[in-house]
Amino acid sequence: MTDTSQRAASRRMADRVGSLNRSKIRVMFGLAEREQRETGRDLVRLEVGEPDFGTPEHVIDAAAEAAHDGATHYTENAGIPELREAISDTMARESGVAYAPEQITVTSGGMEALSLAMLAIAGPGDEVVVPTPAWPNYVNQIRIAGATPVTVPLSEESGFDLDPDRVADAIGEDTVAVVLTSPSNPTGRVYDEDAVREVARVANAHDAYVIADEVYGRLTYDEAFRGAASYVDAPENVLTVDSCSKTYAMTGWRLGWFAGPDSVVEAVTSVGESTTACPSSVSQQAALAALTGPQDAVAEMKIAFEERRDFVVERVAEMPVVSCPRPEGAFYAFLDVSDLSGDSFAVAKRLLAEQGVVTAPGEGFGDAGEGYLRLSFANSLDRIEEGLDRIEAFVRAESE
Repeated sequence: MTDTSQRAASRRMADRVGSLNRSKIRVMFGLAEREQRETGRDLVRLEVGEPDFGTPEHVIDAAAEAAHDGATHYTENAGIPELREAISDTMARESGVAYAPEQITVTSGGMEALSLAMLAIAGPGDEVVVPTPAWPNYVNQIRIAGATPVTVPLSEESGFDLDPDRVADAIGEDTVAVVLTSPSNPTGRVYDEDAVREVARVANAHDAYVIADEVYGRLTYDEAFRGAASYVDAPENVLTVDSCSKTYAMTGWRLGWFAGPDSVVEAVTSVGESTTACPSSVSQQAALAALTGPQDAVAEMKIAFEERRDFVVERVAEMPVVSCPRPEGAFYAFLDVSDLSGDSFAVAKRLLAEQGVVTAPGEGFGDAGEGYLRLSFANSLDRIEEGLDRIEAFVRAESE
């Protein structure tokens, strides 16, 4: 290393960087990539939440045509008006929530929508409540904003359903928001509406928002999904995040949106102006085609995911020692491996090394997730079957 490199490496980094934790999902992804490069092994990849389907053809065609026609320039910071209107119509039709197009800003994926929301409403001295197990990026996004995450472990006995009393106890004078993810990543739980309504009531009483992450809302299997803003007592206090990624198999297009009161949307859009300026113009055209075009592919994917969900639940029930709550939405099963030796990260690494199955350790989703592995069934039924066969062999060997 040169003297210049050494000096650069020794410079102090921002404090916020030291407070961030690597996602265990991405850690396992990296270990699997290295394993595959070095050994060429046949790995069953169940760690990443990404549909194995391709983006619908009419969406790709619309994007290509728009690009050829010159839709390759900056757009309005909040996104093109046609797309915001289509999002407004879709949210009203699919989840019952009423947001005017002007109350919507388009973002580079749901992840950016969440990040911008945190930056817009939270700062030093503020607290954001997160029921866990939960997607790990929430905590990092809160810390990047300078605020303090307050995690609330949900009960295993209830299948990690939302406990309004536990969450309400964590809401205080410094709380600016409560993050609710339904259907849940990693558990697949769809939160009880009465519980959500009560959490929203308490949050509103403390002048705090509910951030409703509903990116899996169209992937529910037992009952029709309703967005939180459609049934809480103070819908103006709900900030809704959604995207095209999961519903339309468009993860790489990076297209999501944020919806809420005018003042918050304006703040989120202003922050976004200094980060990405605007979402990809081509991706916006793709999203417009996705939302307004045929929905056959969405229905087909949902049927396939439900079939896989049922298969996973039935297969796990046949295994010794392990179990999982029945997922009501999304495409994850949360496998209880607490009777096996070691913590969840150790179990995930042994499972990779010994059986070539890649999973996400539950500890990466907060303390409440320890003792679990998240399995994504966003993979073909053949590969899921192979993965579960290997998991059963692993479990039987470990429990002998």
